Amino acid sequence: MAACTVGNCQSGCYRNEDNDSVRTEKNDLINVTLSSGNVPDSANHHNFCLKCKLNKNLASSGTVSIDRDICRFCFDCFRGNLFGKFKLAVSSNAMISPTDNVLVAFSGGPSSRVVLQFVHEMQQKAQKNFDASRDRSLPVFGVGVAFVDESAVSRIPSDEFDKAIQDMKSIVSNLAPPAKAFHVVPIESIYSSNGRDRLKELLHAVEDVTGKEDLLQHLRMLSLQKIAHENGYTKLLLGSCTSRIACHVISATVKGQGYSLPADIQYVDARWEIPVVLPLRDCLSQELNMLCCLDGGSLKTMEVLNSPHAGINGLVASFVSLLQEENPSRECTIVRTAGKLTPFHFNQIPDSDDSNTNLASRRRQKKFNLRPNESTPPESYCPICNSPLSKSDHLNSSSAGSDKTNGYKFGATWCPSCQFQILPKEPSSMEHFYSFLPEQFVVRAKERSSGIQRQLREQIQDFLLSDSEDGA
Repeated sequence: MAACTVGNCQSGCYRNEDNDSVRTEKNDLINVTLSSGNVPDSANHHNFCLKCKLNKNLASSGTVSIDRDICRFCFDCFRGNLFGKFKLAVSSNAMISPTDNVLVAFSGGPSSRVVLQFVHEMQQKAQKNFDASRDRSLPVFGVGVAFVDESAVSRIPSDEFDKAIQDMKSIVSNLAPPAKAFHVVPIESIYSSNGRDRLKELLHAVEDVTGKEDLLQHLRMLSLQKIAHENGYTKLLLGSCTSRIACHVISATVKGQGYSLPADIQYVDARWEIPVVLPLRDCLSQELNMLCCLDGGSLKTMEVLNSPHAGINGLVASFVSLLQEENPSRECTIVRTAGKLTPFHFNQIPDSDDSNTNLASRRRQKKFNLRPNESTPPESYCPICNSPLSKSDHLNSSSAGSDKTNGYKFGATWCPSCQFQILPKEPSSMEHFYSFLPEQFVVRAKERSSGIQRQLREQIQDFLLSDSEDGA
């Protein structure tokens, strides 16, 4: 084998036999030999972790079928790598500050379970540092957990739903202190009265399968925002990972949401009343599933609640899964390519009195060329999906005349995707659909209509005659 003569070579190849510095791999073999008492041969050495080179890698266990990149590491290094991605996303984007009270959206699946566990570990460490500190100047951030109960519109039997909720309560209560509140939020609670019947009528009025699924997703976010606001939470943590974001990139493109796409795929989304953050944005679903599978004793998940997607969302999920099987880096490539789109000004944590938060926000603003809020005009949003609207959408919505019905004028304020997927096609069904919408959607639409009229008046202000000029 050729010898390496470069003094600072870090590749791990063989050096000259006369050189005192031997190959890194040989040193690791010696360490393993001394600790175990056995002399591993070259073939057996490939069974050890690529990072620590002390523990056997996951491939040698043979207990589960895993990706070839994951299988090169031992469980401890694999878990540490995932936690490192999570912590880097949290710290570099100011997702959690000591004064925060964060709400973890928990669905029972692997992604939300990992988020809950990692946030819990961060809180535990912060609590230990607080207890060991003399001045105790930095408080410990609070953590709550919320589950949106969709039994009113789900096909899952009620007894299975109740059992899953009890399991979730057990998971949260069994976490070590600090204690965490667990909120079960019925999705029909977004209505002030007769919510279950009105919700069923609303979803029944949506004929498109994709539109019905998307509307349910928007209602789910509305429920999470409601419970976060009512209980004083300052951030909402979702378990959206690279795989899910990759599916959203393609499905949003297919649905005509290209303008608003950059808003949905960033680490931070502060267009909501309670800012939404994605700490698992750099983690693959396969990695999260593997972590829960290998650590099933403590990371229990509820598979009964993980229903498959339908319509466009289901087709896109199958397509991306097929791409990922052909090339394990496809999902990362999709998200990385979409990440080159310019984010909106609200894709950063709003300024606060916390110096650490402001520093991270300024770094992110410089990195992604974000403009400060005061230098950008206010955005207008779709009252249903809360997506930012383009100028052409403004023109279409402003064309709705005053002689139209409330349902028609309300539908005119929607983004094109929601109009096509969710809005009834028959004008006669518009008022019926409008009567079953949650009040929050209607309020958003009215605020947007007022904003459009105000913006139009500002644009033509210089061309209007004053009262004195009109009298002359």
